[in-house]
Amino acid sequence: MSEQKPYIVSARKYRPATFRSVVGQGSLTATLKNAIDSKRLAQAYLFCGPRGVGKTSCARIFAKTINCLSPTPDGEACGVCESCRAIEQGNSFNLVELDAASNNSVDDIRAITEQVNVPPQNGQYRVFIIDEVHMLSNAAFNAFLKTLEEPPRNVVFILATTEKHKVIPTILSRCQIYDFKRITVNDMIDHLEYVAKEEGVTAERDALGVIALKADGAMRDALSIFDQVTASSRGVVTYQNTIDNLNVLDYDFYFRLIDAFRAGDVSTALLIYKEIRDKGFDSLFLINGLAAHVRDLMVAADPRTIPLLETSEEIAGKYTEQAKSLPLQWYYAAMKLLNDCDLNYRTATSKRLLVELTLIRLCQLLKPATPPFDSLDRPVPLGDPAPSRGTSSPQPTSTPPPSPQPAPHQQPQAPQTPQQPPAAPSSRPATVPPASPKTAPPQPKRPLKASPRPSAFRLNESHSAGTPSAGRLEQRTTPIDPARFATAWNEFIVRNPSLHILVNAMRGAQPQSAGENAYRIMVDHPAQLQAFELSMPRLIEYLRDYLANDLLTLNVEVAEAAPGVRQLPPKEFLQQVVESNPVIARVLQEINGELV
Repeated sequence: MSEQKPYIVSARKYRPATFRSVVGQGSLTATLKNAIDSKRLAQAYLFCGPRGVGKTSCARIFAKTINCLSPTPDGEACGVCESCRAIEQGNSFNLVELDAASNNSVDDIRAITEQVNVPPQNGQYRVFIIDEVHMLSNAAFNAFLKTLEEPPRNVVFILATTEKHKVIPTILSRCQIYDFKRITVNDMIDHLEYVAKEEGVTAERDALGVIALKADGAMRDALSIFDQVTASSRGVVTYQNTIDNLNVLDYDFYFRLIDAFRAGDVSTALLIYKEIRDKGFDSLFLINGLAAHVRDLMVAADPRTIPLLETSEEIAGKYTEQAKSLPLQWYYAAMKLLNDCDLNYRTATSKRLLVELTLIRLCQLLKPATPPFDSLDRPVPLGDPAPSRGTSSPQPTSTPPPSPQPAPHQQPQAPQTPQQPPAAPSSRPATVPPASPKTAPPQPKRPLKASPRPSAFRLNESHSAGTPSAGRLEQRTTPIDPARFATAWNEFIVRNPSLHILVNAMRGAQPQSAGENAYRIMVDHPAQLQAFELSMPRLIEYLRDYLANDLLTLNVEVAEAAPGVRQLPPKEFLQQVVESNPVIARVLQEINGELV
């Protein structure tokens, strides 16, 4: 009965033994081979990069190659000479390894420096590999400096670290630095296919893509995950048992959610969210995964950025196909909503409600609610930092404003609409409040101007498949009618009674047309200017939606005081108010009150 060989994990069994077998570091290994071939070896090297990308493996291959007694013509170690076999078996006198994570004291470094004067055997160089060198103490670094700078000619130091920024500058200046990069997903998949073939395992490429994404650029992690999935699936690695074993949410859920967002189907989106919760996935995991999915869709929308996708070629094709069905501005707004949900998730009392509200808003990005519901709490507007004006003619009916309803409390505001010419400051009576231009001290002009750039875009509301402009973002440029502007101005006052200072300022302000898409507003006091400043985004958004014009701008200024007008002290002002109002005078007499 033959004795069964002991099991060796794939991360050790398929550890690179030559420069050719190192995955994903082609340019770096070529540089090292050229240095060996030209006999231009430095006294110290620093290999830095993420975990599991081959730093220590390359250090061992480098040590084996420079000590090989009969290297191959392409610059690789032969692997059969006495020196190569000793290094592979771990009993070579020419290779010394130190784990700085557990040997980081001055005494450990002194033990290394005492060995550098011993000449090599069965080779030309003694190689000292110090792994996780950033874990050395400051005293150990200082004790190592002199030896690192001027070692014997047959000694080579190779330092490896995952955190280069923690290595002191005096060490960095004495080393040649090689930065190892993260291994790409496709390179990982190709290597995992090779391992699966060698092990006799049947593996789907999509399943290996999930393993590669889970490994996050580390080949060692990918091989460990591969062993785990292979053990659980009994040698048949499929996509389904891989995502079940690794607790990964299937891509299909994300693609279905995007389809629901595109159709504005809130019910389907909420049902998919329930299905994901029933599978045991955390809501925050869904939000982060959906944000990554939207980011990948945005990347796939432009052929130039497709290489930024960190996924397999098959999944990249699905991303590219779905990305064609959404406008580019949708991705910006969707990622903003998902990022806000992520930030608010930890402090939310009802986390489920927060996620459901985010999904509802994502469904409304392409099909926004109709006024007046959209003005209460609209989702993120689909804006473009540098929009180009469309050549199509403006469509005034693309965003129909609500019909103004006559209200009794609106009638007193009629004399203050922009339809009437503004009254001259000198025609006002002397008994106006101190905030009026007559009694206020001269104030320097502080203009407040709304951004001339459109703050919002609306998708064309014709969603029929036969409409050429279906799903296309358009800029609204409906000509502004002064009468409609006055109606929109009064409508905002009626709808926002809680904004007391702004509403009072709007009632007293007299908007004047200052161009095709601009209005000039004069206010009496800096406090009113500040009220406009605080609520300008809300006001300008409402007016633009009501008037269907995204180019509307408002320029608010403080009116100058008329010359020769003196600001009355509070007592004199109140005295004038009492004298001009008999009712107040009678009330003061009845309560025996006096002005102070």
